[in-house]
Amino acid sequence: MARSLTDWMDQFLQKRVQRRWASLAERAPQMDLDALRSLRSRARTMRRHLDRVLHQAEHRLALPVIGSNAIRKPLGTDWTWRPDLWRGPIPVPGFSSVPGRAVVCDGATVFHDCRRSELTVRQIRNTREADLAPFGFRMDVFRFDGSFLSLVLDLPPGAAEGLKLRHLIRLDVIVEMEKPLEIFARLNIKHGPNVEQIVRELPLGDEDVMVEFDLAYTKVNERRIERLWVDLIFEGPEMNQIILRDVTLSRRPRAEL
Repeated sequence: MARSLTDWMDQFLQKRVQRRWASLAERAPQMDLDALRSLRSRARTMRRHLDRVLHQAEHRLALPVIGSNAIRKPLGTDWTWRPDLWRGPIPVPGFSSVPGRAVVCDGATVFHDCRRSELTVRQIRNTREADLAPFGFRMDVFRFDGSFLSLVLDLPPGAAEGLKLRHLIRLDVIVEMEKPLEIFARLNIKHGPNVEQIVRELPLGDEDVMVEFDLAYTKVNERRIERLWVDLIFEGPEMNQIILRDVTLSRRPRAEL
């Protein structure tokens, strides 16, 4: 009840203020200069507050909604997923001198074998109109004396449920980099004591890239699939900034011939 009364009072006062300023605007052409100068000062003060509200509202309302799982889905898709790193804020948004094995958040881990780490990682807020993911992930690599740098993403149990050899698993990545480098995606499928691996190179030249993993060419035992994970492997990352604006996975059954 108190909330309703407060809302009613706010609306009542806002309407009175609007009517007041509408009346002043109509009278402004006939006002004497001293009164007009005072009115201008009051109007500028109010405009500063209004501009701050508009600036924040336009900025925040233009951003992808935190927690959004809007994903572009190919026809026939029966499972889609965006890792938490791109969906919502993580407990520690970033750190420097990343160790050889660093858990960025639940289900996302950075690996490298540098003797001296000059790697910084950070979750960033996506702000572009084209972005569907609320957050991105940035890696700043300076001197790099190791042989590999990878980001490992653990897929949820739903990825393995009902997975068959007739499925295609698709990986979509939106990536920005200061200078070109090779990026490989490796799908790992644990079935019983074995792990099947499928490696694809992400095509260079485009910001929005896609690769597909065809399970028909593997020796996976459908009845013993336990879990899946993806390695994103960055070749020659020294002196580069890499931004993964979005990473999504989906699967669909191959069309029957």
